[in-house]
Amino acid sequence: MRYHLLALAILAAIPVAQAQNALLIPDTLSGSTFQLTMDEGTVSFFQGQTTQTMGVNGDILGPTLFMNRWDSVTLNVTNLLDSDSTTMHWHGMHVAPQNDGGPHHIIAPNSTWSPAFKVRDWAGVYWYHPHLHMKTNEHVSKGMAGMIIVRDPLEATLDLPRHYGVNDIPLVIQTKDFDANGQIITESNTDDVLMVNATLDAYLDIGAEVVRLRVLNGSSQRTFQLGMSNNMSFEVIGSDGGLLEQAVGLTRLRISPGERYEILVDLSSYQGDTLALMSYASELPNGIFGATNPGHGQMMTMNGYNPNAMNGANFDLLELRVGAPSAHALYSTPDSLVHHAPWQQANADATRSLTFTPVTMGQNQLNGHFLINGQAFDMNVMNYSIPYDNIEVWQLTNQSGIAHPFHIHDVQFYIIDRNGSTPPLYEQGRKDVVLVPTMQTVKFITRFENFYNDSIPYMYHCHMLTHEDDGMMGQFIVNSSTVGQAEFAEPSIVRIYPNPSTGRIVISSGTDMKWIKLLSLDGREISFQQVSDREVLLDLPHESGTYIVEVMTDDAVERHRISVAK
Repeated sequence: MRYHLLALAILAAIPVAQAQNALLIPDTLSGSTFQLTMDEGTVSFFQGQTTQTMGVNGDILGPTLFMNRWDSVTLNVTNLLDSDSTTMHWHGMHVAPQNDGGPHHIIAPNSTWSPAFKVRDWAGVYWYHPHLHMKTNEHVSKGMAGMIIVRDPLEATLDLPRHYGVNDIPLVIQTKDFDANGQIITESNTDDVLMVNATLDAYLDIGAEVVRLRVLNGSSQRTFQLGMSNNMSFEVIGSDGGLLEQAVGLTRLRISPGERYEILVDLSSYQGDTLALMSYASELPNGIFGATNPGHGQMMTMNGYNPNAMNGANFDLLELRVGAPSAHALYSTPDSLVHHAPWQQANADATRSLTFTPVTMGQNQLNGHFLINGQAFDMNVMNYSIPYDNIEVWQLTNQSGIAHPFHIHDVQFYIIDRNGSTPPLYEQGRKDVVLVPTMQTVKFITRFENFYNDSIPYMYHCHMLTHEDDGMMGQFIVNSSTVGQAEFAEPSIVRIYPNPSTGRIVISSGTDMKWIKLLSLDGREISFQQVSDREVLLDLPHESGTYIVEVMTDDAVERHRISVAK
């Protein structure tokens, strides 16, 4: 590996790390009940030194949680930290606000919090981490974070690698700063030590086959520019909220803090070779943490940012030592993945504009705090009250000197445009984090469905954890003012598209459907059709309006609201 790039940074503060290390593959938990214990730990990253860490069910990081879509799960989260309260947030997952684990859901020392919810999310990569206000960066930097992998019947039909730790590899990428005694410094811009799955200078023995890398940027601030050491192409198949419509071939992929991407790398012709997954940070434009200059102007400074051999340089993330194929080897990849039906701007109920600004303008602004719409986070101030089931466009404008990865709780969204231009194909899936470059505007569309609570909020914030802790965050409630009389069952494995429709819809299910009813909003039956299939075309009435489609599957009766626009 190009270890010398990192060694320069490490040697400046601490003794040299040990030789290359086999990549740690986190343990797994599955089922309907998860026991998670947060506690202090210790790890010997460097010879002769013991680092104080925090972890979940272990000394650092946490187990990968496997969940199935539509399963009901309970997570018993116990805080055994000696003197610190904390929280636990299920990043990217669509859950009720009382289960979300934001800064309002404090877990005191020696106490347990037990959220319970039905898993509604598409198959994909999500993650969990603490979210205590002004302590998020410390708790995550010291090690409390873990991956969540959701599976569903649609993903299960695709010919994809899914043997965990063999050809389906979780990669939690982080950078940290250490003092001369080998302790993690959390309030620092000198993040000159790279870890993948809490492993320094990591290598992975992998088969000569198509491998699936599930990449999470769990860093506090740093953005990476992913690519292979030989510049070979790879295929992006998933983003924050699940699989894309089709695989997208790339040689570079930018990933900012909080984002996740699933990529397929075809190593079938490289048996006996050594390759590396790299970050080509020399290609990052100024104005991104990780580039040569963190601000869009070269005169903008950031305390501790330099000297750091990682900034604006190319370096290895993970060495891949390619050996014989595994027993589960795949040698081809599917072109078509899952169908998406983004909400249309014409159907938006509201547009909200959020502007990012520094507290102090000028060349030194990167060392200060940042605001959203001129406000810093206040636990007692509700920034937005959003009507239940609203479809909304959010416009994010960055008027500061550094890019901000924006994250919203509760929902997944679709990016409409970047500065008026259509987003690249790999960004056209479901997202919950988007990097907003300096002096640019990003628009996305989303729907606030399924959950409402007039008093418990969700959060939105910059996912640079230092910025979040310093107040670059807001909160919103989804209120009950537009909740109708009809009770809609929680959607299961049935998908209906397009919605809205001009006259005909496709109804698909992971299991056989038995019958389909079309109802008016007041419950009047318009049509009834017995079926025995997993995909059905249904003609809709000629009149525009809102209707209910009721579907009986092997599992349950589901009701879905659809709109007809003639």
